[in-house]
Amino acid sequence: MASNANSIPTLENFIAEVRGEWRNMWKERIDDPVRAEGIAGRDYDKLFVERGTVVLATRNFKFLTLRAILDQHRIENAERFAPTTPYTKGWRKFGRANAYKRLNSEPEKTAPETQRQLKKGGRGWLHK
Repeated sequence: MASNANSIPTLENFIAEVRGEWRNMWKERIDDPVRAEGIAGRDYDKLFVERGTVVLATRNFKFLTLRAILDQHRIENAERFAPTTPYTKGWRKFGRANAYKRLNSEPEKTAPETQRQLKKGGRGWLHK
C-alpha cells in the first residue's frame, strides 16, 4: 500500500514537474541568430509548447510565463508557485519606475553660481 500512496501525484509534485520542464525548455532552446529568436527544441506537453514554437523573440512576441501555464492547468493560487515577472510587478519594475522619475526630474540647485569671466571677451576661442 505504501507504493500506491507514493504514486498519487500531489500538487507539489506536479508543480515540481512543470517547473522542471520550464527550466529544461529554457536550457534546451535553439537560438536562431538570423531571426533573433529562441525556438523550443522538443515538445513540452505540460507547458503546452510544441517543437518549433518561438519561446523568445525581439519583436511582436507574447512572452510565455509560468503563471499563465499554471492557470491553463487550472491550479488555484498560481501566484504562490510562480514568481512575479518584472513587467507586472516586482523590484525591477519599481527600480525602473523610480530611476526614470529621478533621471527626468530637474536637479535641485543648492546655491546660484556666480558667472565667470568670459574668455576672449565672450568671443570664445576664435583666433583672428
